[in-house]
Amino acid sequence: MPKVLISDKLSDRAVAVFRDRGIDVDFEPGLSAEDLLARIADYDGLAIRSATKVTDAVLAAGNGRLKVVGRAGIGVDNVDLAAATKNGVVVMNTPFGNSITTAEHAVAMMMALARQIPAADASTRAGKWEKSKFMGVELFGKTLGLVGSGNIGSIVADRAQGLKMKVVAYDPFLSPERARELGVEKVGIDDLLARADFITIHTPLTDSTRNLLDAKALAKCKPGVRIVNCARGGIIDEAALKDALESGQVAGAALDVFAEEPARDNPLFGIPNVVATPHLGAATEEAQENVALQVAEQMSDYLLTGAVSNALNMPSISAEDAPRLQPYMALACQLGSFAGQVTETAIKAVTLEFEGHVAKLNVKPLVQAALAEVMKPFSDAVNMVNAPVFARERGVDVSEVVHDRPGDYQTLIKLTVKTERFERSLSGTLFGGALPRIVDIKGIAIEAELTPHMLYITNHDKPGLIGGLGTVLGNAGVNIATFHLGRAQAGGDAIALISVDEEISPDLLAQIQALPQIKQVKTLRF
Repeated sequence: MPKVLISDKLSDRAVAVFRDRGIDVDFEPGLSAEDLLARIADYDGLAIRSATKVTDAVLAAGNGRLKVVGRAGIGVDNVDLAAATKNGVVVMNTPFGNSITTAEHAVAMMMALARQIPAADASTRAGKWEKSKFMGVELFGKTLGLVGSGNIGSIVADRAQGLKMKVVAYDPFLSPERARELGVEKVGIDDLLARADFITIHTPLTDSTRNLLDAKALAKCKPGVRIVNCARGGIIDEAALKDALESGQVAGAALDVFAEEPARDNPLFGIPNVVATPHLGAATEEAQENVALQVAEQMSDYLLTGAVSNALNMPSISAEDAPRLQPYMALACQLGSFAGQVTETAIKAVTLEFEGHVAKLNVKPLVQAALAEVMKPFSDAVNMVNAPVFARERGVDVSEVVHDRPGDYQTLIKLTVKTERFERSLSGTLFGGALPRIVDIKGIAIEAELTPHMLYITNHDKPGLIGGLGTVLGNAGVNIATFHLGRAQAGGDAIALISVDEEISPDLLAQIQALPQIKQVKTLRF
């Protein structure tokens, strides 16, 4: 039974999801960092919000058992994503559960900023009546600049259009088709800064977005711009924003997030034209319940069926795709394991090709499964999650090719490994829709089922191989289960895949290698 630790506060309904699906769960919100480090090796999954810090040390202490970290919410600033990937731990978030709530908060902040509502409220409560002091601006007819047009940004665009605003968007991943669907104009960042009356930010904090709005960017803004950030602190250079607010280049800022949180002492506090809230973007009852239930379902699916949803460091596998992919995963793993075991020199490139039925499926998990097996002879710590990083660190080019052509088989996966000395390919298919079979090695047709103990032989196509090999194995008391032969042409090179009932000792392997027809022999384990 998989076991999950919940170290931050989640709803009782979320805890019940785990238990109802047969997962053992410990609910211990507020667990100290020391206790988490000491206990994490006992769990397959860790469910968190923003309080728990999932550090490199915590992930390493998972000791290979920890498989998944689930964040009830969008941001994963409290998770060392690189370390999770290195340790082969899937990191999931819940990007949809609080999208509406966060978008609504951004719109509310924009309205509060436009009409100076917080300052006017404080003044009125103090017994003043300063109508002339709090002159606002309309949103009607203004240009809103979206920095990021994903789940939340697209909802803000829809709400802004309802307010009759013109919306322009900067997002490197926004396609022209999607821009038309959203009814926004896709622009570059400099164009957005120059045109926008209001700017709202809806992008994660990454190396490329950190201090995206710095002093240089703020100087390019339309004078009197108003800026709203309900995404992540650190995207705006707070010192530069303070200067721009004080100079009047920026007319006002509404901030729900800050570079350091909790934000108890910030250079922007005390400036009259700043509206500040304590990271309330997802703080509604509906959103908190939604993300808690969503993360419980996602983690349960992964631990019980292998389905991967909203993962940040590996391809997603839907619950519907998981059973369909399972036999192909087995085939991809066998191909990768075969290639990894027979490769003795540094790998330069790995290519996976797909044709037939498999080409219509989500092949990215298959690529990572095969790649992990190719790399396993180099490190036992490699798995589907960290295989791409492992390959990239070693300069291995990885590519996938999906063919739309008909082939000799209804479904086929071809794996090619290029090393410093040679290029070797092997192909496999499924028999009966579920049974993996090798059907081609180095361009030589051969049909073989892979078994726990095998011999892979490259030999000269000359008489006597079968008899000599049978004699050596028979004298050693090793039984042959299956024997598969293939050759490119008569008298040329041939290959043999032999399934045996037990592991071949080094001494016996040396006797086989000494047979005159043998060019190379290797033991394989599957």
